Amino acid sequence: MTQSATGFSDLLAGARHSAVHLEMRDTYAVADEAERIEQWRAGHRLDPTDRASWWRPWLDTIATTVACGVVVRRARIVSEPVSEYTRYLHSMTFTNVAAGEQVRWLPRMHASTIALPGADFWLFDGKVVMFNHFTGEGDWADPEDTVSDDPAVAKLCAEAFETVWERAVPHEQYTV
Repeated sequence: MTQSATGFSDLLAGARHSAVHLEMRDTYAVADEAERIEQWRAGHRLDPTDRASWWRPWLDTIATTVACGVVVRRARIVSEPVSEYTRYLHSMTFTNVAAGEQVRWLPRMHASTIALPGADFWLFDGKVVMFNHFTGEGDWADPEDTVSDDPAVAKLCAEAFETVWERAVPHEQYTV
């Protein structure tokens, strides 16, 4: 899933220690993924040995960020049995890992006792939050995602993310 261009690149480039991302939807339907999802439905799978075929600008960005010493972690809360979209996402997450991102999956039933924000988010250096808003159908709801540097909001997101991270299963161990 790609990110809104408004502000995100600057926030990620400005991170010095950490960038964490919490995804909580079972389905995303952002326009720039439609063709790849259709190819996946038709049986196409990324070849882990053919890096040139799947290395995209997003992965360059993550690799550069990680090379600068920023720890990038992504946690996904998913319903089980998983949705078709989650199966698609899982099949290609090895690319995120190859770029240096750490990824974990938390079955939704294990998230019931976690206080979670109402939207997906990125948290940069534990201080600045960018919320990602989606329509009910899973497309971007607003190209200008909400950014907050309110310490209480950052604390809520940091605590939620860390609790999810502690309970979640590393990508290499999670099967769909």
